[in-house]
Amino acid sequence: MMLTLGKKIVVAIDGSPQSDKAAEEAVRLASVSGDRFRSVVYAVFVLPPQESLVIDYLPDAAANPRRCGLRETKRRIFSVVEKVAGEVGVELEQMTVVGDPAEEILRVAEEKVADVIVIGSSGKGRLRRVLHGSTSAKVLQHSRCSVYLVR
Repeated sequence: MMLTLGKKIVVAIDGSPQSDKAAEEAVRLASVSGDRFRSVVYAVFVLPPQESLVIDYLPDAAANPRRCGLRETKRRIFSVVEKVAGEVGVELEQMTVVGDPAEEILRVAEEKVADVIVIGSSGKGRLRRVLHGSTSAKVLQHSRCSVYLVR
């Protein structure tokens, strides 16, 4: 896949090795367009609703180690995409959203009018994929833009 003009690239990240590879690939795709046609990468981290409910009702970070733990987790999850984007000068926007991962990735892609979604292949085992489905499969099935699946 060769991108020659500036593109809006959504990359799903969750801290897994697959999402780190997807982040690196998204930045590589964005950097191909060069300085003349600037691309932007939207890195999306989706929190499950139950995680968010607990965090929303806890006191502020200074008094609550759980909230500090979430901040540290987000910092670690975004660290790979921040590092690679910074190294090549690609514009990066980080987003943390709450909800079903596939639905939220698709929503952000539509909201940003993305040209491509970059997503890592599922790390789930075969049984879990059959029972719960995989985020990447749902995104592939329902996306209105191109999807680049990174293995």
